Amino acid sequence: MDSKSVEDMIEGSSGFHFSGFHMDGSKLNNIEKPTTTLAIENVHKQPFIIGVAGGAASGKTTVCDMIIQQLHDQRVVLVNQDSFYHELTEEELATVHEYNFDHPDSFDTEKLLDSMENLRRGQAVDIPNYDFKSYKNSVFPARRVNPSDVIILEGILIFHDPRVRELMNMKIFVDTDADVRLARRIRRDTVEKGRDIGVVLDQYSKFVKSAFDDFILPTKKYADIIIPRGGDNHVAIDLIVQHIRTKLGQHDLCKIYPNLYVIQSTFQIRGMHTLIRDSQTTKHDFVFYADRLIRLVVEHGLGHLPFTEKQVITPTGSVYTGVDFCKRLCGVSVIRSGESMENALRACCKGIKIGKILIHREGEDNGQQLIYEKLPQDISERHVLLLDPILGTGNTAVKAISLLIRKGVPESNIIFLNLISAPQGVHVVCKSFPRVKIVTSEIDIGLNEEFRVIPGMGEFGDRYFGTDDDDLQVVPPSQ
Repeated sequence: MDSKSVEDMIEGSSGFHFSGFHMDGSKLNNIEKPTTTLAIENVHKQPFIIGVAGGAASGKTTVCDMIIQQLHDQRVVLVNQDSFYHELTEEELATVHEYNFDHPDSFDTEKLLDSMENLRRGQAVDIPNYDFKSYKNSVFPARRVNPSDVIILEGILIFHDPRVRELMNMKIFVDTDADVRLARRIRRDTVEKGRDIGVVLDQYSKFVKSAFDDFILPTKKYADIIIPRGGDNHVAIDLIVQHIRTKLGQHDLCKIYPNLYVIQSTFQIRGMHTLIRDSQTTKHDFVFYADRLIRLVVEHGLGHLPFTEKQVITPTGSVYTGVDFCKRLCGVSVIRSGESMENALRACCKGIKIGKILIHREGEDNGQQLIYEKLPQDISERHVLLLDPILGTGNTAVKAISLLIRKGVPESNIIFLNLISAPQGVHVVCKSFPRVKIVTSEIDIGLNEEFRVIPGMGEFGDRYFGTDDDDLQVVPPSQ
Protein backbone atom coordinates (compact mmCIF):
# COMPACT_ATOMS: atom_id res chain seq x y z
CA MET A 1 0.00 0.00 0.00
CA ASP A 2 1.79 3.16 -1.16
CA SER A 3 1.53 6.57 0.47
CA LYS A 4 -0.70 8.00 -2.25
CA SER A 5 -3.28 5.24 -1.87
CA VAL A 6 -3.25 5.77 1.87
CA GLU A 7 -3.91 9.49 1.56
CA ASP A 8 -6.61 8.81 -1.02
CA MET A 9 -8.38 6.51 1.42
CA ILE A 10 -8.35 9.06 4.22
CA GLU A 11 -9.30 12.07 2.15
CA GLY A 12 -11.85 10.35 -0.04
CA SER A 13 -15.32 11.69 0.68
CA SER A 14 -17.47 10.65 -2.28
CA GLY A 15 -20.27 8.13 -2.12
CA PHE A 16 -22.01 6.87 1.01
CA HIS A 17 -20.00 5.62 3.92
CA PHE A 18 -19.41 2.18 5.41
CA SER A 19 -18.57 1.80 9.13
CA GLY A 20 -17.96 5.54 9.33
CA PHE A 21 -15.47 5.51 6.45
CA HIS A 22 -16.23 6.92 2.99
CA MET A 23 -16.00 4.43 0.15
CA ASP A 24 -17.25 4.02 -3.36
CA GLY A 25 -20.67 2.40 -3.08
CA SER A 26 -19.99 0.14 -6.09
CA LYS A 27 -17.24 -1.65 -4.14
CA LEU A 28 -19.33 -2.62 -1.14
CA ASN A 29 -20.62 -5.84 -2.68
CA ASN A 30 -17.07 -7.14 -3.08
CA ILE A 31 -16.18 -6.77 0.60
CA GLU A 32 -15.92 -10.10 2.39
CA LYS A 33 -17.56 -9.86 5.79
CA PRO A 34 -15.59 -11.49 8.61
CA THR A 35 -17.16 -13.88 11.07
CA THR A 36 -17.35 -11.09 13.63
CA THR A 37 -19.84 -9.13 11.49
CA LEU A 38 -22.69 -11.24 12.85
CA ALA A 39 -21.49 -10.54 16.36
CA ILE A 40 -21.56 -6.81 15.63
CA GLU A 41 -25.12 -7.01 14.36
CA ASN A 42 -26.23 -8.94 17.42
CA VAL A 43 -24.75 -6.51 19.94
CA HIS A 44 -27.72 -4.76 21.59
CA LYS A 45 -27.26 -1.15 22.59
CA GLN A 46 -27.81 -0.93 26.31
CA PRO A 47 -30.56 1.51 27.39
CA PHE A 48 -29.88 4.41 29.73
CA ILE A 49 -31.88 3.64 32.88
CA ILE A 50 -32.99 6.46 35.17
CA GLY A 51 -34.46 5.81 38.61
CA VAL A 52 -36.78 8.48 40.04
CA ALA A 53 -37.69 8.08 43.72
CA GLY A 54 -39.29 10.24 46.40
CA GLY A 55 -42.23 10.34 48.73
CA ALA A 56 -45.80 9.79 47.57
CA ALA A 57 -47.12 12.84 45.68
CA SER A 58 -43.68 14.48 45.68
CA GLY A 59 -43.90 15.22 41.95
CA LYS A 60 -42.03 12.19 40.59
CA THR A 61 -44.45 11.69 37.69
CA THR A 62 -44.25 15.37 36.76
CA VAL A 63 -40.45 15.19 36.70
CA CYS A 64 -40.61 12.06 34.53
CA ASP A 65 -43.08 13.67 32.12
CA MET A 66 -40.85 16.74 31.76
CA ILE A 67 -37.79 14.59 31.02
CA ILE A 68 -39.74 12.56 28.45
CA GLN A 69 -41.05 15.73 26.82
CA GLN A 70 -37.56 17.21 26.43
CA LEU A 71 -36.15 13.92 25.11
CA HIS A 72 -38.75 13.87 22.34
CA ASP A 73 -36.21 12.79 19.74
CA GLN A 74 -35.27 9.66 21.72
CA ARG A 75 -37.19 6.47 22.39
CA VAL A 76 -38.20 6.82 26.04
CA VAL A 77 -40.49 4.59 28.13
CA LEU A 78 -41.78 5.01 31.68
CA VAL A 79 -42.09 2.04 34.02
CA ASN A 80 -43.98 2.68 37.27
CA GLN A 81 -43.25 0.72 40.42
CA ASP A 82 -46.98 1.03 41.22
CA SER A 83 -47.66 -1.43 38.38
CA PHE A 84 -45.95 -4.15 40.41
CA TYR A 85 -48.10 -4.11 43.56
CA HIS A 86 -49.04 -7.57 44.80
CA GLU A 87 -52.67 -8.50 44.25
CA LEU A 88 -54.50 -8.50 47.57
CA THR A 89 -55.90 -11.75 48.91
CA GLU A 90 -59.50 -12.06 50.06
CA GLU A 91 -58.40 -11.66 53.66
CA GLU A 92 -56.39 -8.54 52.83
CA LEU A 93 -59.29 -7.10 50.84
CA ALA A 94 -61.56 -7.49 53.85
CA THR A 95 -59.20 -5.29 55.86
CA VAL A 96 -57.80 -3.19 53.02
CA HIS A 97 -57.75 -0.06 55.17
CA GLU A 98 -55.15 -1.76 57.36
CA TYR A 99 -52.91 -2.69 54.41
CA ASN A 100 -49.67 -0.70 54.12
CA PHE A 101 -49.14 0.13 50.43
CA ASP A 102 -45.95 2.04 51.28
CA HIS A 103 -44.10 -0.97 52.67
CA PRO A 104 -41.38 -2.66 50.52
CA ASP A 105 -43.16 -6.03 50.86
CA SER A 106 -46.24 -4.67 49.06
CA PHE A 107 -44.35 -4.74 45.74
CA ASP A 108 -43.51 -7.74 43.54
CA THR A 109 -39.84 -6.81 43.19
CA GLU A 110 -38.90 -10.09 41.53
CA LYS A 111 -41.34 -9.45 38.68
CA LEU A 112 -40.04 -5.89 38.36
CA LEU A 113 -36.45 -7.15 38.10
CA ASP A 114 -37.45 -9.74 35.50
CA SER A 115 -39.20 -7.10 33.36
CA MET A 116 -36.28 -4.69 33.58
CA GLU A 117 -33.75 -7.39 32.70
CA ASN A 118 -35.75 -8.30 29.58
CA LEU A 119 -35.89 -4.64 28.53
CA ARG A 120 -32.12 -4.37 28.99
CA ARG A 121 -31.69 -7.38 26.69
CA GLY A 122 -33.79 -5.69 24.02
CA GLN A 123 -36.97 -7.72 24.56
CA ALA A 124 -40.49 -6.31 24.78
CA VAL A 125 -42.32 -6.91 28.06
CA ASP A 126 -45.90 -6.78 29.31
CA ILE A 127 -46.18 -4.50 32.34
CA PRO A 128 -49.14 -5.18 34.68
CA ASN A 129 -51.86 -2.53 34.81
CA TYR A 130 -52.75 -2.37 38.49
CA ASP A 131 -56.29 -1.33 39.41
CA PHE A 132 -56.31 0.71 42.62
CA LYS A 133 -60.05 0.26 43.12
CA SER A 134 -60.15 -3.54 43.02
CA TYR A 135 -56.49 -3.96 44.05
CA LYS A 136 -55.97 -6.43 41.21
CA ASN A 137 -53.63 -6.41 38.21
CA SER A 138 -55.89 -8.63 36.11
CA VAL A 139 -58.78 -6.20 35.63
CA PHE A 140 -57.15 -4.32 32.76
CA PRO A 141 -54.94 -5.76 29.99
CA ALA A 142 -51.17 -5.50 30.51
CA ARG A 143 -49.27 -2.65 28.87
CA ARG A 144 -46.78 -3.70 26.19
CA VAL A 145 -43.46 -1.87 26.62
CA ASN A 146 -40.88 -2.06 23.84
CA PRO A 147 -37.08 -1.70 24.19
CA SER A 148 -36.00 1.94 24.20
CA ASP A 149 -32.99 4.24 24.35
CA VAL A 150 -34.03 5.54 27.77
CA ILE A 151 -36.00 3.71 30.48
CA ILE A 152 -37.35 5.77 33.39
CA LEU A 153 -38.16 3.66 36.45
CA GLU A 154 -40.34 5.60 38.88
CA GLY A 155 -41.60 4.74 42.36
CA ILE A 156 -41.50 5.57 46.05
CA LEU A 157 -39.23 2.63 46.95
CA ILE A 158 -37.32 2.21 43.71
CA PHE A 159 -33.99 2.71 45.55
CA HIS A 160 -34.80 0.31 48.40
CA ASP A 161 -33.63 -2.94 46.80
CA PRO A 162 -29.90 -2.91 45.89
CA ARG A 163 -30.55 -5.18 42.91
CA VAL A 164 -32.85 -2.57 41.39
CA ARG A 165 -30.41 0.24 42.17
CA GLU A 166 -27.62 -1.58 40.34
CA LEU A 167 -29.66 -1.43 37.12
CA MET A 168 -29.67 2.36 37.09
CA ASN A 169 -27.29 4.71 35.31
CA MET A 170 -28.74 7.75 37.06
CA LYS A 171 -30.66 8.01 40.34
CA ILE A 172 -32.88 11.02 41.03
CA PHE A 173 -34.65 11.79 44.32
CA VAL A 174 -37.52 14.28 44.21
CA ASP A 175 -37.55 16.17 47.52
CA THR A 176 -40.80 17.98 48.33
CA ASP A 177 -42.13 19.44 51.57
CA ALA A 178 -44.33 17.03 53.60
CA ASP A 179 -47.31 19.44 53.70
CA VAL A 180 -47.28 19.78 49.92
CA ARG A 181 -47.09 16.01 49.50
CA LEU A 182 -50.06 15.49 51.84
CA ALA A 183 -52.22 18.04 50.00
CA ARG A 184 -51.39 16.42 46.67
CA ARG A 185 -52.08 12.94 48.03
CA ILE A 186 -55.52 13.93 49.30
CA ARG A 187 -56.43 15.42 45.93
CA ARG A 188 -55.05 12.43 43.97
CA ASP A 189 -56.52 9.63 46.09
CA THR A 190 -59.98 11.16 46.34
CA VAL A 191 -60.28 12.12 42.67
CA GLU A 192 -58.27 9.47 40.80
CA LYS A 193 -58.63 6.48 43.13
CA GLY A 194 -62.11 7.17 44.47
CA ARG A 195 -61.17 6.98 48.14
CA ASP A 196 -62.83 8.75 51.06
CA ILE A 197 -60.86 11.68 52.47
CA GLY A 198 -61.16 10.26 55.98
CA VAL A 199 -59.63 6.98 54.82
CA VAL A 200 -56.82 8.86 53.07
CA LEU A 201 -55.94 10.84 56.20
CA ASP A 202 -56.17 7.73 58.36
CA GLN A 203 -53.80 5.82 56.07
CA TYR A 204 -51.42 8.79 56.01
CA SER A 205 -51.15 8.92 59.79
CA LYS A 206 -50.94 5.14 60.18
CA PHE A 207 -48.71 4.11 57.29
CA VAL A 208 -47.60 6.80 54.83
CA LYS A 209 -45.71 9.10 57.18
CA SER A 210 -43.95 6.32 59.09
CA ALA A 211 -43.11 4.47 55.86
CA PHE A 212 -41.56 7.63 54.42
CA ASP A 213 -39.39 8.07 57.51
CA ASP A 214 -38.46 4.37 57.78
CA PHE A 215 -38.07 3.27 54.15
CA ILE A 216 -38.17 6.13 51.62
CA LEU A 217 -36.16 8.95 53.19
CA PRO A 218 -33.18 6.66 54.02
CA THR A 219 -32.81 5.86 50.29
CA LYS A 220 -32.17 9.54 49.55
CA LYS A 221 -28.47 8.88 50.24
CA TYR A 222 -28.28 6.68 47.13
CA ALA A 223 -29.39 9.48 44.80
CA ASP A 224 -26.97 11.01 42.31
CA ILE A 225 -29.21 14.08 41.98
CA ILE A 226 -31.69 15.56 44.47
CA ILE A 227 -34.37 17.83 43.00
CA PRO A 228 -36.00 20.23 45.46
CA ARG A 229 -39.57 21.32 44.59
CA GLY A 230 -40.00 18.55 42.01
CA GLY A 231 -41.44 19.59 38.66
CA ASP A 232 -41.24 23.28 39.58
CA ASN A 233 -37.44 23.09 39.39
CA HIS A 234 -36.98 23.67 35.66
CA VAL A 235 -33.26 24.40 35.96
CA ALA A 236 -32.61 20.98 37.49
CA ILE A 237 -34.68 19.24 34.80
CA ASP A 238 -32.77 21.04 32.02
CA LEU A 239 -29.39 20.04 33.50
CA ILE A 240 -30.53 16.42 33.85
CA VAL A 241 -31.71 16.27 30.24
CA GLN A 242 -28.40 17.74 29.02
CA HIS A 243 -26.51 15.09 30.97
CA ILE A 244 -28.71 12.31 29.54
CA ARG A 245 -28.12 13.56 26.00
CA THR A 246 -24.37 13.52 26.63
CA LYS A 247 -24.52 9.97 27.94
CA LEU A 248 -26.66 8.78 25.02
CA GLY A 249 -23.91 9.91 22.66
CA GLN A 250 -21.31 7.83 24.49
CA HIS A 251 -20.33 4.20 24.31
CA ASP A 252 -22.42 1.97 26.57
CA LEU A 253 -19.46 1.33 28.88
CA CYS A 254 -19.01 5.08 29.44
CA LYS A 255 -22.52 5.14 30.91
CA ILE A 256 -21.46 2.52 33.43
CA TYR A 257 -17.98 3.78 34.26
CA PRO A 258 -17.52 7.55 34.64
CA ASN A 259 -13.73 7.03 34.66
CA LEU A 260 -13.74 5.69 31.05
CA TYR A 261 -13.16 8.19 28.23
CA VAL A 262 -13.37 7.38 24.51
CA ILE A 263 -12.10 10.19 22.29
CA GLN A 264 -14.74 11.49 19.91
CA SER A 265 -14.72 9.55 16.66
CA THR A 266 -14.29 11.35 13.34
CA PHE A 267 -13.80 10.13 9.79
CA GLN A 268 -10.08 10.85 10.18
CA ILE A 269 -9.88 8.67 13.28
CA ARG A 270 -11.94 5.88 11.72
CA GLY A 271 -9.79 6.12 8.61
CA MET A 272 -6.59 5.75 10.62
CA HIS A 273 -8.09 2.81 12.49
CA THR A 274 -8.99 1.22 9.17
CA LEU A 275 -5.39 1.49 8.04
CA ILE A 276 -3.65 0.17 11.16
CA ARG A 277 -6.16 -2.69 11.45
CA ASP A 278 -5.65 -3.71 7.81
CA SER A 279 -3.38 -6.78 7.66
CA GLN A 280 -2.01 -5.57 4.30
CA THR A 281 -0.80 -2.20 5.59
CA THR A 282 2.99 -1.83 5.35
CA LYS A 283 5.10 -1.34 8.47
CA HIS A 284 5.92 2.23 7.42
CA ASP A 285 2.27 3.20 7.10
CA PHE A 286 1.29 1.28 10.23
CA VAL A 287 3.85 3.20 12.31
CA PHE A 288 2.91 6.54 10.74
CA TYR A 289 -0.82 6.28 11.43
CA ALA A 290 -0.38 4.52 14.76
CA ASP A 291 1.79 7.44 15.87
CA ARG A 292 -0.90 9.89 14.79
CA LEU A 293 -3.54 8.04 16.82
CA ILE A 294 -1.23 7.71 19.82
CA ARG A 295 -0.60 11.47 19.76
CA LEU A 296 -4.36 12.12 19.85
CA VAL A 297 -4.82 9.75 22.80
CA VAL A 298 -1.89 11.34 24.68
CA GLU A 299 -3.22 14.86 24.11
CA HIS A 300 -6.67 13.78 25.32
CA GLY A 301 -5.14 12.13 28.37
CA LEU A 302 -3.18 15.28 29.24
CA GLY A 303 -6.47 17.15 29.25
CA HIS A 304 -7.50 15.19 32.36
CA LEU A 305 -4.57 16.46 34.43
CA PRO A 306 -5.13 19.19 37.06
CA PHE A 307 -4.25 22.76 36.16
CA THR A 308 -3.90 26.13 37.83
CA GLU A 309 -5.02 29.49 36.49
CA LYS A 310 -2.24 31.69 35.17
CA GLN A 311 -2.12 35.20 33.73
CA VAL A 312 0.45 36.28 31.15
CA ILE A 313 1.20 39.48 29.26
CA THR A 314 0.87 39.12 25.49
CA PRO A 315 3.17 40.92 22.97
CA THR A 316 0.42 43.54 22.60
CA GLY A 317 0.68 44.37 26.30
CA SER A 318 -2.68 42.80 27.09
CA VAL A 319 -3.43 40.38 29.92
CA TYR A 320 -4.39 36.85 28.94
CA THR A 321 -5.90 34.57 31.57
CA GLY A 322 -5.07 30.94 30.85
CA VAL A 323 -3.88 27.84 32.69
CA ASP A 324 -0.55 26.40 33.76
CA PHE A 325 0.27 22.78 32.96
CA CYS A 326 0.70 20.13 35.63
CA LYS A 327 4.41 20.02 36.51
CA ARG A 328 4.67 16.79 38.52
CA LEU A 329 4.17 14.27 35.73
CA CYS A 330 5.78 11.08 34.43
CA GLY A 331 5.06 8.27 31.99
CA VAL A 332 5.27 4.53 32.56
CA SER A 333 5.32 2.22 29.54
CA VAL A 334 4.45 -1.46 29.67
CA ILE A 335 7.26 -3.18 27.74
CA ARG A 336 7.25 -3.75 24.81
CA SER A 337 4.18 -2.34 23.07
CA GLY A 338 3.89 0.56 25.49
CA GLU A 339 7.27 1.87 24.33
CA SER A 340 5.65 2.77 21.01
CA MET A 341 3.74 5.52 22.86
CA GLU A 342 6.80 7.14 24.44
CA ASN A 343 7.73 9.38 21.49
CA ALA A 344 4.26 10.94 21.39
CA LEU A 345 4.44 11.61 25.13
CA ARG A 346 7.90 13.17 24.83
CA ALA A 347 6.70 15.33 21.95
CA CYS A 348 3.88 16.67 24.13
CA CYS A 349 5.77 16.93 27.44
CA LYS A 350 9.31 18.24 27.09
CA GLY A 351 11.81 16.43 29.30
CA ILE A 352 9.26 14.10 30.87
CA LYS A 353 10.56 11.17 32.94
CA ILE A 354 9.46 7.73 31.69
CA GLY A 355 9.61 4.52 33.70
CA LYS A 356 9.21 0.96 32.44
CA ILE A 357 7.40 -2.18 33.56
CA LEU A 358 7.79 -5.67 32.07
CA ILE A 359 5.01 -8.14 32.83
CA HIS A 360 4.83 -11.75 31.67
CA ARG A 361 1.70 -12.00 29.52
CA GLU A 362 1.66 -15.73 28.67
CA GLY A 363 1.26 -19.08 30.39
CA GLU A 364 -0.76 -19.88 33.46
CA ASP A 365 -0.08 -16.49 35.04
CA ASN A 366 -1.89 -14.79 32.11
CA GLY A 367 -0.20 -11.44 32.58
CA GLN A 368 0.23 -11.65 36.34
CA GLN A 369 4.00 -12.12 36.68
CA LEU A 370 6.12 -9.00 37.14
CA ILE A 371 9.53 -9.46 35.49
CA TYR A 372 11.13 -6.01 35.64
CA GLU A 373 10.36 -2.49 36.81
CA LYS A 374 12.32 0.76 36.78
CA LEU A 375 10.38 3.79 37.95
CA PRO A 376 11.25 7.35 39.01
CA GLN A 377 12.15 7.44 42.69
CA ASP A 378 9.67 10.25 43.38
CA ILE A 379 6.84 8.62 41.41
CA SER A 380 4.53 8.75 44.45
CA GLU A 381 4.54 12.55 44.14
CA ARG A 382 3.67 12.57 40.43
CA HIS A 383 0.69 12.08 38.17
CA VAL A 384 1.34 8.97 36.06
CA LEU A 385 0.41 8.30 32.43
CA LEU A 386 0.42 4.49 32.03
CA LEU A 387 1.12 3.52 28.40
CA ASP A 388 -0.06 0.29 26.73
CA PRO A 389 -1.71 0.42 23.28
CA ILE A 390 -3.99 -2.63 23.78
CA LEU A 391 -6.29 -3.32 26.74
CA GLY A 392 -7.33 -6.97 26.40
CA THR A 393 -8.14 -9.09 29.44
CA GLY A 394 -7.07 -6.31 31.78
CA ASN A 395 -4.73 -8.61 33.76
CA THR A 396 -1.56 -6.82 32.70
CA ALA A 397 -3.09 -3.42 33.42
CA VAL A 398 -4.25 -4.52 36.88
CA LYS A 399 -0.75 -5.80 37.66
CA ALA A 400 0.85 -2.55 36.47
CA ILE A 401 -1.61 -0.31 38.32
CA SER A 402 -1.24 -2.39 41.50
CA LEU A 403 2.54 -1.89 41.32
CA LEU A 404 2.13 1.88 40.95
CA ILE A 405 -0.20 2.00 43.95
CA ARG A 406 2.26 -0.04 46.02
CA LYS A 407 4.90 2.54 45.09
CA GLY A 408 2.70 5.19 46.68
CA VAL A 409 0.96 6.64 43.61
CA PRO A 410 -2.63 7.65 44.52
CA GLU A 411 -5.16 5.78 42.41
CA SER A 412 -6.71 9.06 41.25
CA ASN A 413 -3.30 10.20 39.93
CA ILE A 414 -3.11 7.40 37.33
CA ILE A 415 -4.32 7.83 33.74
CA PHE A 416 -4.20 4.69 31.58
CA LEU A 417 -3.74 5.46 27.85
CA ASN A 418 -4.40 2.93 25.07
CA LEU A 419 -5.50 2.79 21.46
CA ILE A 420 -8.13 0.02 21.62
CA SER A 421 -9.87 -1.67 24.52
CA ALA A 422 -11.87 -4.87 24.91
CA PRO A 423 -15.00 -4.57 27.08
CA GLN A 424 -13.72 -7.40 29.30
CA GLY A 425 -10.57 -5.45 30.11
CA VAL A 426 -12.53 -2.26 30.75
CA HIS A 427 -14.75 -4.08 33.25
CA VAL A 428 -11.76 -5.58 35.07
CA VAL A 429 -9.79 -2.34 35.37
CA CYS A 430 -12.72 -0.04 36.17
CA LYS A 431 -14.14 -2.35 38.82
CA SER A 432 -10.73 -2.89 40.40
CA PHE A 433 -9.67 0.77 40.25
CA PRO A 434 -12.73 3.06 39.94
CA ARG A 435 -10.60 6.22 40.33
CA VAL A 436 -8.10 5.36 37.58
CA LYS A 437 -9.00 7.14 34.35
CA ILE A 438 -8.90 5.13 31.11
CA VAL A 439 -8.49 7.04 27.84
CA THR A 440 -8.85 5.08 24.60
CA SER A 441 -9.66 5.76 20.94
CA GLU A 442 -12.01 2.81 20.31
CA ILE A 443 -13.71 -0.03 22.18
CA ASP A 444 -13.74 -3.29 20.25
CA ILE A 445 -16.24 -6.17 20.30
CA GLY A 446 -14.40 -8.40 22.76
CA LEU A 447 -11.93 -11.27 23.06
CA ASN A 448 -11.70 -14.51 21.11
CA GLU A 449 -10.88 -17.98 22.49
CA GLU A 450 -7.18 -17.08 22.59
CA PHE A 451 -7.91 -13.88 24.57
CA ARG A 452 -6.97 -11.67 21.61
CA VAL A 453 -8.93 -8.49 21.01
CA ILE A 454 -11.30 -8.72 18.04
CA PRO A 455 -11.49 -7.29 15.48
CA GLY A 456 -8.27 -5.86 16.93
CA MET A 457 -5.08 -5.12 15.01
CA GLY A 458 -2.91 -8.17 15.66
CA GLU A 459 0.30 -8.16 17.70
CA PHE A 460 0.86 -4.42 18.04
CA GLY A 461 4.50 -4.65 19.13
CA ASP A 462 5.46 -6.95 16.26
CA ARG A 463 3.77 -4.76 13.67
CA TYR A 464 5.14 -1.50 15.10
CA PHE A 465 8.74 -2.62 15.62
CA GLY A 466 8.83 -4.93 12.58
CA THR A 467 9.70 -8.15 14.40
CA ASP A 468 8.60 -11.76 13.84
CA ASP A 469 7.35 -11.01 10.35
CA ASP A 470 7.84 -14.62 9.33
CA ASP A 471 5.64 -15.85 12.15
CA LEU A 472 2.72 -13.58 11.37
CA GLN A 473 -0.11 -15.39 9.63
CA VAL A 474 -3.13 -13.60 8.27
CA VAL A 475 -6.26 -15.67 8.64
CA PRO A 476 -8.69 -14.82 5.83
CA PRO A 477 -12.22 -14.02 7.08
CA SER A 478 -14.82 -16.71 6.44
CA GLN A 479 -17.64 -15.99 4.05
